[in-house]
Formats: sequence, C-alpha cells, structure tokens
Amino acid sequence: MKEHAHILIIDDEKNYLLVLQTLLEDEGYTVTALSDPETALAFLHESEVDVVVTDMKMPKISGQEVLQHVKKFWPHLPVLIMTAFGSIESAVEVMKYGAFDYITKPFSNDELLLSINNAVELAFAHQQYYLLQKEMNDKYGLDQIVGGSRAIRDVLVMVERAAPSRSTVLISGEPGTGKELVARAIHIASDRRDKPFVSVNCMALNTGVLESELFGHEKGSFTGAVAMRRGRFEQADGGTLFLDEVGELSLDLQVKLLRVLQERSFERVGGTEQVSVDIRIVAATNKDLSKLVSQGKFRDDLYYRLNVVQIPLPPLRERREDIPLLVAHCVDKVLAENKMQKKSFSKEALNYLTGYEWPGNIRQLENVVESCLVLVAHDIIEVDDLPPEIRDEEAQFKSAVDLLPFPLDLGDTLEKIEAALVRRALLRADLVQVKAAESLGISKSLLQYKLKKYGITSH
Repeated sequence: MKEHAHILIIDDEKNYLLVLQTLLEDEGYTVTALSDPETALAFLHESEVDVVVTDMKMPKISGQEVLQHVKKFWPHLPVLIMTAFGSIESAVEVMKYGAFDYITKPFSNDELLLSINNAVELAFAHQQYYLLQKEMNDKYGLDQIVGGSRAIRDVLVMVERAAPSRSTVLISGEPGTGKELVARAIHIASDRRDKPFVSVNCMALNTGVLESELFGHEKGSFTGAVAMRRGRFEQADGGTLFLDEVGELSLDLQVKLLRVLQERSFERVGGTEQVSVDIRIVAATNKDLSKLVSQGKFRDDLYYRLNVVQIPLPPLRERREDIPLLVAHCVDKVLAENKMQKKSFSKEALNYLTGYEWPGNIRQLENVVESCLVLVAHDIIEVDDLPPEIRDEEAQFKSAVDLLPFPLDLGDTLEKIEAALVRRALLRADLVQVKAAESLGISKSLLQYKLKKYGITSH
C-alpha cells in the first residue's frame, strides 16, 4: 500500500520539511514536500494526493485554512495537522473542520507514522468505495435501461421523477422485463445511493422462513435460532428494500408489512423490542394486484400503500424497435465479460430476433444472444444459427400480425399484405416472374394478374 500512497507535506520550516520527507520516503511513501502553502494548494488542483500533512502556523495561509480548502474540494482527503503551539482549544477547532488527526511538535517518529498509515488506509478505503459506486452506477444506473421506444422513454422519465422522493414505488410487468434493474436504478438515482440496496424475493421462501428473513429473529425464538439475526428491513436501514413478487405474500405477512409501512418499526420474530428503520420500499409484481384485491387475496389497504408511484414495464413484444439496441448491448456485454473476439448478428438474423414473440422478455433475449455468441464458431451469426423456436415461421408470422394496427379494414389490409409479398417475391427472384411465381406457389399467369392489379412493375 505504501509504495502507491502519495503524501503532500506543507511546512514553512525547510529543515523540518526535509527531515519529514526523508522519514516518509524511507518508509516507502511517495512524498511531495512544499514550504509555500499557496504553491501546495495549486499543486493539489493538478495532482493526485492520498494524504495531506500540514503545519498549523505558517505565513499567508494557516494550516486551518489549508484544511478548509481541502475539505471544500476533496471532502474525503485526510488532513493531518502539525503544530508546535498545541492546545486543547486549537485541537478541537481543527477536528471540528474535519482534520483526520492533530499532532503536537515535537512528536515521535512512530506516532507520526502510525497516524499517516491510518490516514492512508482511510484514503484507500474511500477510493475503493468510489470505484465500487462507479461500478454500481455503470452496472445498474439509468444508462443500463436500454431502448429508444416511447414506452421506455416514459419509464425513464418516471424513474427520474420518482427517484429523489421518499415515495413507495410499485413496478409491474411480466417476468423478465427488468423490474429489479429499474428498482436499482431508482435507488442509485436517489439520495440513498450510498446506503444499502437489499433485495428479497417473496416467492422464493415459505411464509415462516420469509417472516424471519424480513424481520429477523431473536435467539431461541425457534428451533435452530442459535443467535439473534437482523432481517432484511434492518439490513436496508437508510437505504432501499426491494420486495420482488410482492403479490406472493401471505395475508399474515401483508398485515405485518402494512404495519411497517405505517409505523416504520417492527418486532423481530420472538422479540418484544420495537426496531425502528428508515427505509424506502420498492415493490414489484408480475400479477394484477387490483384483481387479487377483488378476489380477497391481497389487502386493499396494503395495495394503496404500495401503489403510490406505479411504473408499468412493457413486454418486449410491445417495444420491438428496442430489440436491435438490446441485442447490441448484450453482445458488447458478453464479449467483454468473456474476453471473446468480435462477433455480430447478420441483418437477417436480427430481423428474426426482432420478429419473435419473446415470452421470457429481456431475460430470454439475453440468454439467446449469449448462447449464440458462445456456441457459434464463426464471426457472423446467421438465421440458421438461431434456436429453432425463433426460426419457426408460424411464430414469426404471428409476430408480424401482432404489429398491425388495430382496428383495421380486413379487406384492405389483406390486399396490402398480398401486394407486399408479391413485390418481395419478385425482388428476391431478381425480377424473374417464373421464379417469383414458384416461390409463391402460384402460376405465372396468376402472378401477372396480381402484378397488374397492384400496379407492380417487373423491370
């Protein structure tokens, strides 16, 4: 760690500055030693520094002013204050402004080195945290909601508007439409981004286990409870709790969840002490909760508590114009993660992907793209390389029909479709009428009749 840490020392006593520089360099640190605080502040704006060590009493600019300047521009940069004029009052003052430590001259080398080592560890911890946050933003931020369709633009607007608030959000949509991705995007775009995002799938656990998972339990509350355990609500304190498939909650758990939403407190399983939490709830469901309410399977009061801000996610078949963008995004992601050579889908293969129904939505699309990239040896993935269900002509035809506007004039629509098929057959046959008629399964004379009917020229 030391060989990568850069320490800036500021002290107007040049002899003392040289001694400190030698001491720290002997310990393996990279050191910049400056006697002029104005030069030092300019240096900070041009260079990366991990820790600042500054004298308190200096001409022109004091150590406290250096500290205030650092905290204004680099709040997480540790600053150590040195002074030969130590007092309790001045120590309290600089610590109030955010100094990492306060050392009175003369001090032992061990004392200084211990303080600097602790400051370096803190600086590196902040750097790792920053990198982790950046990675989370890159992986789950708004940029990861891919698409240019009107439906997705509407989703992005709702996410941007809902994120800064404390309101409960209900995300609805079919399986695989990206509900958790949207939930994470809401969290990252909120002021809770530095706090935990905790996810729990309400369908994955039975009622007894789920209650303990959500609320935690006290030691001895049931067989196997050998120690107190914090539940997901406590783990998410200050952050966001994502309840996936919330429609699967039992009526008993619905009551307890409602109480938490109302009071922001609960009791662990087997406990009597009230545990207070500050959390934001984002729930998701692939079911129609209003229908479950009318059937008596979901509490209406909980439904209204959850359904403050509703974000419906469209199925992939209703946003087909986004499929090429999603495919390109998936290709880049898979190639980067697996360090594979560049591959792509042919235009014809992409047309088949766009025309497919995608009952599993984005999750299914991602799986198909990854499978093709891994299993297909050549660089261009063709139609024949696609899974059989995607190459199925009946499914493709059904998808094409689904794209037609509704309501429609059946006779006029059928004529438009027939004219388009005749035109396509003629072009694919290089304007040779015999070949075009064979591809359509009709006689040449019937083809010529249809060419005349629809005003299609064969040259």
